[in-house]
Amino acid sequence: MSRLLFSMITAAAMLTAIPASASTIRVQLNADIRSTTPGINRDDNTDAVVLHTVEGLVAYSEDATVKPLLAKSVDVSEDGKTYTFTLRDGVTFHNGAPLTSADVAWSWQFYMDPAREWRCLSEFDGSGRVKVEAVDTPDEKTIVFRLSGPNALFLASLARTDCGMTGVMHKDLLKADGSWDKPLGTGPFKFAEWKQGEFIRLERFEGYQSLPDERDGLTGGKRPLVDEVRFMIIPDSAAAKAALQAGDIDVVPDLANADVKEIEPNPDLGLSVSSNMGTSTILFQTRDPLLSNVKLRQAIAAAVDTEQLVEAVTQGLTKRNNSLVPSLSAYHTAAHDVGYTYDPEAAKALLAEAGYKGEPITLLTNQRYPQTYASSVIAQAMMQAAGINVTLEVLEWAAQLDRYSSGNYQMMAFPYSARLDPALSYDSVMGSKHKQPRKAWDSPEAQELLNKAMVVSDKAERQAIFDELHKRFLAEAPFLMLYNGIDASAFSKRVGNYKASIFSKPRLWEVTLAE
Repeated sequence: MSRLLFSMITAAAMLTAIPASASTIRVQLNADIRSTTPGINRDDNTDAVVLHTVEGLVAYSEDATVKPLLAKSVDVSEDGKTYTFTLRDGVTFHNGAPLTSADVAWSWQFYMDPAREWRCLSEFDGSGRVKVEAVDTPDEKTIVFRLSGPNALFLASLARTDCGMTGVMHKDLLKADGSWDKPLGTGPFKFAEWKQGEFIRLERFEGYQSLPDERDGLTGGKRPLVDEVRFMIIPDSAAAKAALQAGDIDVVPDLANADVKEIEPNPDLGLSVSSNMGTSTILFQTRDPLLSNVKLRQAIAAAVDTEQLVEAVTQGLTKRNNSLVPSLSAYHTAAHDVGYTYDPEAAKALLAEAGYKGEPITLLTNQRYPQTYASSVIAQAMMQAAGINVTLEVLEWAAQLDRYSSGNYQMMAFPYSARLDPALSYDSVMGSKHKQPRKAWDSPEAQELLNKAMVVSDKAERQAIFDELHKRFLAEAPFLMLYNGIDASAFSKRVGNYKASIFSKPRLWEVTLAE
């Protein structure tokens, strides 16, 4: 068996002191969460809150590699089909119960119940690339996952934030009737209260056993250094900025790019800016009678000057990226710098070839994400200039998410949360629309290439696959890829050690608040 990445960590080294102080840090959320269940009925805000309360066996680090969290080691069999995890010592749940392999197995069965509709069920139930055929618990510290075949992304999939990090939970979280109550995990904060439409309150977990290292993405040191975290629901970005400047909240984790330069000279506020691996897109419904025509989609790609659009939307904080391989990825080579060619005359010629006669096309958008809305407005103007009759329809985020999930749209400006392996970036948008209507690129040939990238571990072989997928993506134009995101956060100078990250989510562990 081969040992991956992880080294032994003693229980003594994991014990860290948590200073006592009466402090509440108030963090803006631009919309309410959808649930408190990891990876179920979720969106990015839900993930951000829940991942303060639950933890998985492994997690993504700051450089997008997978590292230990609740596991201290993992062994992988030579055939790549058996993963053996050894749990850390001294870890307890919020109710004081010690973490055991039985809890991991119970949590796994919870997620794998099809009735619960876990976001990542298809990653592990055999309907996708692999099936977890058995989960064994030979002793309290050991849990063994047996797969139907090798899968290069098994650990990466376990660590996905949209999967809720496959957070390990204690069975006492269920009510007497078997229904969900609240998350009961091992994270640095305990779930305390959710007043819908107003706030979510988390309390410091006094018994939290932190790793001894520095903060490292979603792993490493994760000490809770404030007594309480309140996620305040403030949908309007201007109102959030005003509340920050007035001292009514402490952190705005998703600052509009246009506000960065305004905040920068304010001596009472701090800024943290980081590139991330999220993606900003304009989706096409390729089953739509109009947009099923590849010539029309190619015309739109030629009509939108993505370089100018990104410059305007991000205030020059980042550059366009027309590839689904994130700019920060080691797999983003010169081949992925090739993008759409802005050519209004070519767009008009393609419209004529498509037989387009000015039929109306509706572009759905939202104002929850200011950059998404700005992209919509600019893209609409560019398309209209080329003779494409596009109108905007602004929806509440929940309504837009429902339309996205059902595939009920013609065009849609849509942001995807970070996927830290290129195969997962492609997987978030690719697949059978018949099986999953939310999928945007339904191409059996491209899917076959992606399936190979999910299995092979050789970097050169994977690079060749991603290069070929990018060529096909540009040719088929199933949607427009615009840019990878910028995570700009603003905070009170009372807040110490707050940092934006590639995950585009607030992280309130290892953060202090001065009196």
